[in-house]
Amino acid sequence: MDITIAPGRYVVAVSGGVDSMVLLDILRQNPDLELLVAHFDHGIRTDSSKDRQLVQKKANEHGLKFVYDEGNLGLDASEAKARDARYDFLYKVRSASRSSRIVTAHHQDDLIETVIINIIRGTGHRGLSSMRSNGMIYRPLIEFNKEELVSYAYKNNIKWSEDPTNQDTKYLRNYIRHNIIPNLSSDDKKRLLENINNAQKLRSEIEEHLTSLLHRQTSLNMINRHWFIMLPYNVANEVMAEWLKRNSIKNVNRKLVENLVNIARVSQPNRVADIDKQSILEVKRDYIKITPRYR
Repeated sequence: MDITIAPGRYVVAVSGGVDSMVLLDILRQNPDLELLVAHFDHGIRTDSSKDRQLVQKKANEHGLKFVYDEGNLGLDASEAKARDARYDFLYKVRSASRSSRIVTAHHQDDLIETVIINIIRGTGHRGLSSMRSNGMIYRPLIEFNKEELVSYAYKNNIKWSEDPTNQDTKYLRNYIRHNIIPNLSSDDKKRLLENINNAQKLRSEIEEHLTSLLHRQTSLNMINRHWFIMLPYNVANEVMAEWLKRNSIKNVNRKLVENLVNIARVSQPNRVADIDKQSILEVKRDYIKITPRYR
């Protein structure tokens, strides 16, 4: 399996599952890469230490640096909470090690699952253009499907760990993985991937225009309210969503965006609205502003 990655220092996110163990095996064969193997134990499973031991052993075999942390999130932790904790850890490792990027093992099937999840949750065209590589995250396996990764693992005698919670369909991703994806034909997947690719191109064009628009009309945490009120409704939604992202607001969804847009456009001055547990939206006569909940 050939993947393209520039020479440099990288944090490789390795859970111990087949996808990330294959990724690690491919990357460790490249002499131009300095790899730091990062493993995060969410603390959701009682036997999760076995995953860490497997990953650490493989890192040691290849003379790679290994770092891990534990989350102790508990059995009832949501997928979103687990993901946020994992990425917080990875970003910290990247910063501390001065690595170029974080490399993850997401593949085509993950991409399709994520798009379906985002459509269900109402994230609009952002949901169709999700999971792109960016300045922080690189996903070199995104062009390969699960079957290809498993085949590589068997051919190269790679050991991996099976997470039993991946079979629990109370989690939306697992339900989609086990009940929807298997019913998609190869043509269905091909068309879906083509649509995702087109959406990613469209999203890139939109972001270019939004960047220019936001640069002219906003500061990091403040928007001219008179200008914002005059925007077409759909454009205002795009501006609000991008503005929230730039202010590090997590879990930005359509319901949140539409609610804040309506508040920003029609509320009387001095209205305050909740964004999340850390941030609020202040509505003034001439501007709207994102501020910390506690100062």
